[in-house]
Amino acid sequence: MSCVERLALKSPTLPPATTTNCLLLGGVEFAIVDPASPWKPEQEKLLRHLEVLSKAGRTPTAIVLTHHHHDHVGGVNALRNATNLPVLAHPRTAELLSPHIAVDGFLNEGDLLKTGEKSWQVLHTPGHASGHLCFYLEETGEVIAGDMVAGEGTIVLDPPEGDLVSYLASLQRLLDLKSTCLYPAHGAALMDPEGLLKHYIQHRHARTVQVAKAGEKRSSFLPLDLVPEIYPDIPKSVWPIAERQVLCHLQYLVAQGKFENDGPRFKASCGDVHG
Repeated sequence: MSCVERLALKSPTLPPATTTNCLLLGGVEFAIVDPASPWKPEQEKLLRHLEVLSKAGRTPTAIVLTHHHHDHVGGVNALRNATNLPVLAHPRTAELLSPHIAVDGFLNEGDLLKTGEKSWQVLHTPGHASGHLCFYLEETGEVIAGDMVAGEGTIVLDPPEGDLVSYLASLQRLLDLKSTCLYPAHGAALMDPEGLLKHYIQHRHARTVQVAKAGEKRSSFLPLDLVPEIYPDIPKSVWPIAERQVLCHLQYLVAQGKFENDGPRFKASCGDVHG
């Protein structure tokens, strides 16, 4: 039986998503994961729900953050002020949030997040963000996946926080868990973790090949030069985001020795980039 409750709070996230999930983990005692919204009506919605749970004899014990992005932490200070709950996060997330949001305690790889009788394994899963955390409840196979995957919208890898080598390794780690359910930060629970995670890994490798082929055609280029070919169907207003995605894949190719760069410009290295 699941011990996860999802509240989709309106947030300034990347379209087409319009909400970020605030997840409540536990039973009588529970943790609040990612109080996302910076907007007062949504913050009040969360507080009203917590009041209902309090009347039913349930008690929140902590505010937990998957990572530092604004659409995940927008309501942290308001919720802390209203409840006096401690804020827990990875040390890197604490560093990135300082001094605007204070973190009271650290969660590191191998720690346990206790929610009453349940203990969630803390997994450090960098790639989307360097301090990103997932939480795994082995007895049910449930994973709080944060922004590793999306139920709606897409996952942006924006360097330097976004790193494709780390992201692929973290996706593989989640795949190796053989979980039963992934709770993403955006959208409903995902009930085919194996199929989805394999798709994400395959998609990123396919995108890397696509970027490499586009780059090979040019003697020297900027990441933005590849965007119209890689993303032919997106509006120009989204090109800056797509440019960051292309840059992330190019940095991956540089790390493999298949491309090289001189400042912001890239070119294919000698030899077969697809080898």
